[in-house]
Amino acid sequence: MRRRTLLSSSLGLGSLAGLAGLTGAAGGRHAPERMAPAEQATRQELVLHSGSALAFGTTVTIRVLHADPQSADLAIRNGLREVQKIDALMSLYREQSQVFQLNRSGVLTAPAPHLLHVLAMARHLSVITAGAFDITVQPLWRAFSQARSRAQLPTSAEIAAARSHVSWQHLEAEPHQVRFTAPGMAITLNGLAQGYALDLAIEALQAGGIQHALLDTGEFGALGRKKPDQPWHLGVSDPRHTDLILARLQMDGRKVATSGDYESAFDSDFVHHHIFDPSSGVSPAELAGVTVVAPTGILADGLSTAFMVMGSDKALALANQLPDVDTMLVRKNGTVIKTANFPEV
Repeated sequence: MRRRTLLSSSLGLGSLAGLAGLTGAAGGRHAPERMAPAEQATRQELVLHSGSALAFGTTVTIRVLHADPQSADLAIRNGLREVQKIDALMSLYREQSQVFQLNRSGVLTAPAPHLLHVLAMARHLSVITAGAFDITVQPLWRAFSQARSRAQLPTSAEIAAARSHVSWQHLEAEPHQVRFTAPGMAITLNGLAQGYALDLAIEALQAGGIQHALLDTGEFGALGRKKPDQPWHLGVSDPRHTDLILARLQMDGRKVATSGDYESAFDSDFVHHHIFDPSSGVSPAELAGVTVVAPTGILADGLSTAFMVMGSDKALALANQLPDVDTMLVRKNGTVIKTANFPEV
């Protein structure tokens, strides 16, 4: 997942993405890593513990600073369990997932509360972005994926046909049932699920008494601090040159998400990629990458996708209207635009 190269953690130990090999086996096992003696004394013998698991087609990592290894291990396992639960519930490809079942039959009975929560957020984002965020764009993804299997792009007629099945207003979600009110529809929650999983994992760590942690579910969140005098930091790389850092963020309690044209492109020039403008049926043309800082992971995740579609002017206007939301936008020509309170170090 290329977003891992866009956001990297500043740990003094390499990027979080590169730490998967230090975390032990997938599935939640943790590996303690001793801190320097002087720092341990300052932090009341806190020890760095880490765990990883497979979810959302990638490796999810949780790192915590905690004195008791048993408590740290349990909290990490619980956090990873929450992430994998959301992956299983909202996967596009697992036949047991509720998203898969909805897309297959057009109706889902007894939807899980977590699914209903995410669908409610999706509708809210569709409203406040005037439809720029739309989870029903999955037919467009299918059209482009099928064309790619033929080493082609879809024709204008194929795009138009897919776009005719895209409309967030034709998705109804009630406590007892979720259904499409028009044929041929399908949803994707890839623009929300990882952020929501991040929120749940953080809640699990806090319930386990963890005060200092850094989490990577594809989106990033943190608790506490890396050191007594140093917060957690993230580096944001250039979408076209991932070895170049455009900005360093201070983790201030908010969550961080990125989206970009580099993550899953259908052509070498990044014109066509996995983010679709529902109004046109093709990918938005202005932005190469978006980083969003928001109070929750699910909001940061959804807005990063929405801002890609909206373009810089509308994205900045909305960010400035939303409480505690900041963003950095990178145009395809390399221009970087940030909101006034973007938490750059």
